[in-house]
Amino acid sequence: MKKRILSCGLAAAMAVSLGACSSAPTDATTAAETTTAAETTTAAESSQEAEEGGVSGTFSGSSAGMQGTVSVDLTVENGVITEVKVTENHETPSLTAVVFERIPAQVVEHQTTKLDAVTGATFASNALMRACTQAAEAAGLDMAALDANEYHAQAGEDETWDTDVLVVGGGGAGLSAAITAAQEGSKVILVEKSSFLGGNTMMAGGGYNTVDPEAQENMILTPAQKNTMDGYLKLDPADEALKLGQFPEWKEVLTTLQREIKEFYAANEGKEPGVDMPGFDSNTLHMWHIYVGGLRQLNDGTWVASDIDMARTLAENSLDAFKWMESIGIDAKTGAEASDTVFTVLGAMWPRTHAVSADKPLIDALEKAAEDAGVTIYTETAAVALTTDDSGKVIGAEAKKADGTKITVNASKGVILASGGYCANAPMVKEYDKYWGDDLSDHTLTTNVGTNTGDGIVMAQEVGADVTGMEIAQMMPSSSPLKGTLSDGIWGDASEQIWIDGNGKRFVNEYAERDVLTKASLGLDNGVFYIIYAGHGDDNGVCKGAAMEDTCFGKDVKTMWETNQIWYGATLAEAAEATKNAIGGNAPSFTEEQLREVIETYNGYVQAQKDDDFGKEVISGSIDLEAVDANPDLGICITPRKASLHHTMGGVVIDTNANVLDKDGKAISGLWAAGEVTGGIHAGNRLGGNAEADVFTFGKIAGHSAAAAE
Repeated sequence: MKKRILSCGLAAAMAVSLGACSSAPTDATTAAETTTAAETTTAAESSQEAEEGGVSGTFSGSSAGMQGTVSVDLTVENGVITEVKVTENHETPSLTAVVFERIPAQVVEHQTTKLDAVTGATFASNALMRACTQAAEAAGLDMAALDANEYHAQAGEDETWDTDVLVVGGGGAGLSAAITAAQEGSKVILVEKSSFLGGNTMMAGGGYNTVDPEAQENMILTPAQKNTMDGYLKLDPADEALKLGQFPEWKEVLTTLQREIKEFYAANEGKEPGVDMPGFDSNTLHMWHIYVGGLRQLNDGTWVASDIDMARTLAENSLDAFKWMESIGIDAKTGAEASDTVFTVLGAMWPRTHAVSADKPLIDALEKAAEDAGVTIYTETAAVALTTDDSGKVIGAEAKKADGTKITVNASKGVILASGGYCANAPMVKEYDKYWGDDLSDHTLTTNVGTNTGDGIVMAQEVGADVTGMEIAQMMPSSSPLKGTLSDGIWGDASEQIWIDGNGKRFVNEYAERDVLTKASLGLDNGVFYIIYAGHGDDNGVCKGAAMEDTCFGKDVKTMWETNQIWYGATLAEAAEATKNAIGGNAPSFTEEQLREVIETYNGYVQAQKDDDFGKEVISGSIDLEAVDANPDLGICITPRKASLHHTMGGVVIDTNANVLDKDGKAISGLWAAGEVTGGIHAGNRLGGNAEADVFTFGKIAGHSAAAAE
């Protein structure tokens, strides 16, 4: 077994970057230096103010943003603000670009620091306005006068738009639906309530599950994977734990899977796993993982399982949808090209995750494809209600711009809902919950964009749509302890991660489903745990030791280290010393001996391909500690994590053609849905990597169905 060396910046295709790489600061001025500079400038300009009737000069201000400090230089001429220059900004550009373009201009135009926050970027907006306020105070401006100039956009005259298909939501599902409908000849309008396109797809990190036979043939089946497959052959449909008596439609899936595994073994007789036995995967295995991965018991004793038709549709159509993504300009690779990048994203259960461009590059490619297809896109425009005719057919929607302007959209074919879930609405999650109980509160943090509040589900219910699966929301175990986001920290392929508690001990099978991981972590002190990432240091780029001059899969390592998002050491001893920096006031202090013991034990399990502690099914990524300690260009990274709300399992009921169904199981004419606004596909737990497969597969189906409607 080849030993791997840990490096900070590896496995870019993992669900690790998830849309929030920090931008490098443009000004390294510390908070203390900023205050001093502001005070000095103010004093120096006092005499000028007296002479000219108003202060002139440049004054600094800072405030805490989502990802770090936001700082500005405010230029004042004779008491009038003439320029706002952002000098430090760590916010995610793809989510906040409008903030840093619009607000500085409005501060100058309206001579106030009290403005509307940009939709979908409230935290960054408020941070920037606070920084401007601090700078204005440093300048000695009349704050009462500035406050009196408080500006809020005013609504314009009502508008009416006509189209064939209206798409509500500009994430992956909405954009793929819009592109497909437009490619098939429909006039399409897409509305997105945020100031940016992308939704949760912007945060998804580029992990896409699909069965790719050609890619599997170019991989080698590991001994651990074969052990798992042998275990599937031993499964008995009568086993009560499988609940196949309650969900008998899934018995055939297990029987088919067992036949496929036997046929695979026969075709590769004499070949050795880990040496020359090719990889194995099938749509049946993907379906089985969807079933067992989502099979869950609610607090009231009832069980939930995925709808078999929806699971089959996802498994059988996800590869075609992936190839379609590549055809419209998205960086997505299948077949032999994908064989080196197929991996297992956290909670995926099998190495079928394909790397696809993530964050802004993905959304930029989708936006360009939409524009090329003729889709008209409106951001900062929220649908607020669906409209119907006398027969009950959905014929459009009422919408509202961020400034309050009312819009009536007439859609001759109908509406596609792709407005996302409701993990950014913790009270709504709590209201429906029958799974997490007291582990949830109205203030539980989320990985989601702030606009995912469930309004699309509510609109659909108002026209008679049925809902399913609302009792469970998935929690992502690997989130920021302070912010709930997935945008910071360094972690990677689930098979290569080492999770430790505050005592430096492993506490769970890191390859397990996300809710299993979450439940294990919630039982720890403050619910916080720590990931040591065992990456590919022997054949990929590394971070430059203590200097940390490189980015790690697009992230600024130095910024992460300086803001306590990670602990880093060029040697194991230095990594242990780094853990003395408290994160959130609750961090442990690991010793070198604790870290060495857990890493060396894990290395032994990797070598043996057998995890004696937790039975990790696919295990890899040992850390060569001697090489790390000897080479200044290698290092150890430890990331603190805590569970937060990530993905709602429930939503409106759809069929395999993406028609929204009412409570009698009948299609609501003129209404389709795709993505996280829907329910029934993932049951009690969505597999990691299935979200992007879901949104693009069913987004494409919804677009086709809408375009074909009369």
